[in-house]
Amino acid sequence: MIDLLLDSTSNDLLIDATGNCKIGKSDQQHQALLLLIDKGGLKENPDAGVGAFKYLESEQTDVFLREIRNQFSDDGMLINKIAFENNKLSIDAPYND
Repeated sequence: MIDLLLDSTSNDLLIDATGNCKIGKSDQQHQALLLLIDKGGLKENPDAGVGAFKYLESEQTDVFLREIRNQFSDDGMLINKIAFENNKLSIDAPYND
């Protein structure tokens, strides 16, 4: 998906040297935002968001992975793989273009 790009550390809009907003492929950016945002965090879509922080101390990784699959699927992504590998979250879920 092509969209406005955000700085990965501050989530501020990326601005180029001419003062224009940068645009580009934003799949990973959308995934990161969906993972971090709690339900109710988006005014336009209050049901969107995984709220990953609430799962930090949970031992129910299956519930967390299921919520990610549901949210990504609802957002129009094709879920190829979502799993924990070597204690890292591995995601292969491109948008259906």
